[in-house]
Amino acid sequence: MPTLPASVTIVEVGPRDGLQNESAHISTDEKVAYVDRLSAAGLREIEVSAFVSPTWMPQLADAIEVFRRIVRKPGTRYSALVPNMTGLERAITAGVTDVAIFAAASETFSRKNTNRGIDESFATYREVTDAAIAAGLRVRGYLSTAFACPFEGVVPVDRVVELTSRLLDLGVYEVAISDTIGTAHPGQVQLLLSQLLLPVPSTRIALHFHDTRGMALANVLTALEFGIATFDSSAGGLGGCPYAPGSTGNVATEDLLYMLDGLGIDTGVRIDRVSDAARGIAPLLTHPLSSRYTLARR
Repeated sequence: MPTLPASVTIVEVGPRDGLQNESAHISTDEKVAYVDRLSAAGLREIEVSAFVSPTWMPQLADAIEVFRRIVRKPGTRYSALVPNMTGLERAITAGVTDVAIFAAASETFSRKNTNRGIDESFATYREVTDAAIAAGLRVRGYLSTAFACPFEGVVPVDRVVELTSRLLDLGVYEVAISDTIGTAHPGQVQLLLSQLLLPVPSTRIALHFHDTRGMALANVLTALEFGIATFDSSAGGLGGCPYAPGSTGNVATEDLLYMLDGLGIDTGVRIDRVSDAARGIAPLLTHPLSSRYTLARR
């Protein structure tokens, strides 16, 4: 086996990426309880919500209230997605200390998702990032559709390398390279990382895999061999992409933990408690969980 990282940071995105596309109404009380259970599992990075227009994401319209009511565990960072200055201002009002911006590697996806092209979105994010850093907030960057776009197909590697560098130049501390529609496979991950890690240190890169084609854990294992040590995941495997019919959720946090635990990689996270958190939200959904670990658990 290649030398793998001794420890890995898991960024739990279930409360935001997992719930934003759910058709069932999830109450504020239930969201707060979900986040608190994830905190109790030992997760140190939890993306709680997004400060976006309720027209676009009605499921996350209560972001301020959720942030005000969660129990913030010392040592755990609680973040939110912000698309613009209005979102940033709302996040600061809610006491958020960590925010994320989300760019796309596809021009069409960028316009569909944010009503702005790539260059327009970077102009907005320059303003947001400057203001957030001036206010003492940490800023993370997402680069969506980094492997493929539902409208344009496979995304060129050199474009991903360029846009990752542009995000880092804005002042983000890391970029989450995102397989938004779940088409990536280990060969693509090898190709991308072999080029991306020439100009960018592995410590500034996270990976965000969806499991639409069942490749997410294989992709994580491939990325571990390149020294990547931060991965996004979603308790229960919740999530999806509205622009990719049939797209499933993020790699399930429990499934990721099961693999990492088996490899002897430390995360500081309790797999049973993450599974309990997923089980707690499951009755509120209109579909079963996709986490194989939780489904198999007795």
